[in-house]
Amino acid sequence: MVVLDGESLTVGQVVEVSRRFVPVRLSDEGRRKIEASRAIVEKVLESEEPVYGISTGFGEFSKIFISRDEREKLQRNLILSHAAGVGDYLPEAVVRAAMLLRANSLTKGFSGIRLATVEKLLEMLNKRVYPAVPSKGSVGASGDLAPLSHIALVMMGEGEAFLGGRRVTGAEALAAAGITPVTLGGKEGLALINGTQIMTAVGALVWHDAEILMKTADIAAAMSLEALRGTRTAFDPRIGGVRPHPGQLASAANILSLTDGSLIIASHAHCNKVQDAYSLRCVPQVHGASKDALRRILEVLAVEMNAATDNPLIMPDTGEIISGGNFHGQPVALAMDYLKLALAEVGSISERRISRMLDNHLSELPPFLTAYPGIDSGLMITQYTAALHIVKTFARIAFKKDDRSFAKYSFHCFFVYFL
Repeated sequence: MVVLDGESLTVGQVVEVSRRFVPVRLSDEGRRKIEASRAIVEKVLESEEPVYGISTGFGEFSKIFISRDEREKLQRNLILSHAAGVGDYLPEAVVRAAMLLRANSLTKGFSGIRLATVEKLLEMLNKRVYPAVPSKGSVGASGDLAPLSHIALVMMGEGEAFLGGRRVTGAEALAAAGITPVTLGGKEGLALINGTQIMTAVGALVWHDAEILMKTADIAAAMSLEALRGTRTAFDPRIGGVRPHPGQLASAANILSLTDGSLIIASHAHCNKVQDAYSLRCVPQVHGASKDALRRILEVLAVEMNAATDNPLIMPDTGEIISGGNFHGQPVALAMDYLKLALAEVGSISERRISRMLDNHLSELPPFLTAYPGIDSGLMITQYTAALHIVKTFARIAFKKDDRSFAKYSFHCFFVYFL
């Protein structure tokens, strides 16, 4: 059981809930904070005071006052108008992670949502109602308005969801789970969709997988060191000691541990090679830099997973309602760009080791690692595929998926790699 308090959610818990279906509930303190902020909103709803998103329209319509009898309709219409996503549907794990993160953000007690509505969101999560959420539509600058609206749509008994692998109406999915649709009260539509929970959900799951990948990369590098008859000298802790980046020190120590007692490496300890190629010798520096990047990215995710990203924010201590921009996705966006670069570099140095092992002039191994050269091509094309994947990754980072720029860059890199 994961207990939400709005303050202490971890990447590990996000993975447990989103991929392993661990149940979730609110903490007693979380329930108290939700109710305290809602009490302030209730007072506003009974007044004639113009407060953004509660008794006014949104964005350009913020100067339009909404009468008391139309404020519930305002919230419903907000969801209906913003559920305008397109493209492939997000995987179930991402949607579940986003639902968890949104509930945790609301539990901080700065959004003014009703306790029953947050519990409805968690009931859907625990009963595995999987809203159909298109992957395109969020621009980040206004948070994840479109995809989060598709989740809220199902809460209302609208939209679509997946049930047993089939896409059905939101009403059917709720009925099958024994859940009654929610009628949104004042401020609640805004509270459900203002934030960065989709991008943070993707970020948390990718970060978790990246951490596993870094361990795998060290193991692969150690195996390559043996296959290429390399030396352990470059991993001497004294080298890292005079340039003590934590990731570099960790990777060097890991390679030494993995190759400790290796009879393969010991068998050529006194060969005439002075030093190994960069793709072996610089593993601590390259892998280490990516490990340091992951550590910094986790700091961003840890803050964002436990942040109030709504607008306006309810301040229970003073009763104030303050408009701001916590919904903006820039902190997560920059962290994810950093993560892409970090992982691409790990792939790049790995591809260079593959190339070296397949080249018998460099590796002293059978050409393309085949025992039957000519009859069998061996692993020739695996290196081509790895190289192209690295080119595509860097091009997409550099050109933001602009196809024409990507084509020019790929053509240039073809010559760099193969000619």
